[in-house]
Amino acid sequence: MLQLIRFLKGYVRIRLSGYSPERFINLCGNHNILLWDIQNHGSFYTMSVSLKAFWQLKKITRKTGTRVVITKRCGLPFLMVKVQKRKIFLAGIVLSLLFWILMSGYVWNIRVTGNHYVTEEVLMDFLSENNIKTGMKKKQLAMEDVEKKIRNEFPVVTWTSARMDGTSLVIQIRENEKLPEIKEGEEGTPDEGYDLVADRDGTIVGMITRSGNPVVKEGDMVQKGDILVEGCVPIMNENGEVRRYEYCRADADVRLSFSFDREWKFPEKYEYRTYTGREKKGLWMLVGKRDFHLGLPGKAYREGDCIMETEQMRLFGNFLIPFYLISEKNREYVTEERIYEQAEIRKQMEHKIQKFVETLEEKGVQNIKKDVTIKKYKGIYALIVEFEVTAPCSGLQKTEIRMTGEVQGE
Repeated sequence: MLQLIRFLKGYVRIRLSGYSPERFINLCGNHNILLWDIQNHGSFYTMSVSLKAFWQLKKITRKTGTRVVITKRCGLPFLMVKVQKRKIFLAGIVLSLLFWILMSGYVWNIRVTGNHYVTEEVLMDFLSENNIKTGMKKKQLAMEDVEKKIRNEFPVVTWTSARMDGTSLVIQIRENEKLPEIKEGEEGTPDEGYDLVADRDGTIVGMITRSGNPVVKEGDMVQKGDILVEGCVPIMNENGEVRRYEYCRADADVRLSFSFDREWKFPEKYEYRTYTGREKKGLWMLVGKRDFHLGLPGKAYREGDCIMETEQMRLFGNFLIPFYLISEKNREYVTEERIYEQAEIRKQMEHKIQKFVETLEEKGVQNIKKDVTIKKYKGIYALIVEFEVTAPCSGLQKTEIRMTGEVQGE
């Protein structure tokens, strides 16, 4: 802190020589003149003194018969004198400060975290439709409105947080592990319910009912749209007749067994690339929507691929600005036609089946059995797989309102 104060006020480095330098130093102390960083060089002394105190040394030098010479000028007052002589440099500093201050008032990056069901592309399109995009002013952002709009648009999102981090808008979301089956407010009322229906053809292999009136049992074959559990429960009177119906949302764990086919095709021949090692590199600068060529890669190869990397420029970690540096690399290769070996084709087929099975398991499909058939015709391998699986059933539809004889009489 002391060094900063000295820099702001300004100070000089002096060389003291003459008949009695020790007396000079003592008199400075008597007159409350601060000297620091005093060094004895034998025939002379060097020391530092504040700019204001320097003008008080004239009388002391006369009394002591010493001579003071300035060897170095330090501090802001001397720096400003130099800067004032360079008006263009000073104007550049001022304009740069104004530019950074102006840029700090805008959003130059939008970052989304925590999303799984809602892809980043879908969320970005939604934000753009609501005029939330890069280049907008920060003061136009209402964080609570942004959070509310996202929750209203995507029912799977259970929690949202929007905040500014430098010039980046950071949106954090948390999604429900299970997608909602019906909209909020459709849980069923005393006069309205929901039936659980089959969403595909199959055979019931498991059924546990929690609420509602089951109308099928294990082993029954059902078709798509058939009612499995009714959303109305009959209430009997003393004579064993239906007095009224109570409506609810049918809730049950129902698993259906069914089979289906999938077919994939693999060409017998493929193009194999051999890279020659020749490369061309280029550099681009993207400012807003305009691009500037900093280094042209030249004409692209007749056969080659292009790798581009984009990096947004930033200051101080989170202060992003609308300048993008794009590096481009073109690599040359030659192609030749090859024929897959049997082991390679089988490996591709196994990988395709494995990825499809993993997708089914993510959706709750279990007990997967498969019958694989491979055919070849006109240079193409056809992979036909018949799957036999069990999967949960979760279709819903509104329950039909039923009238009892008692209600009709009323």
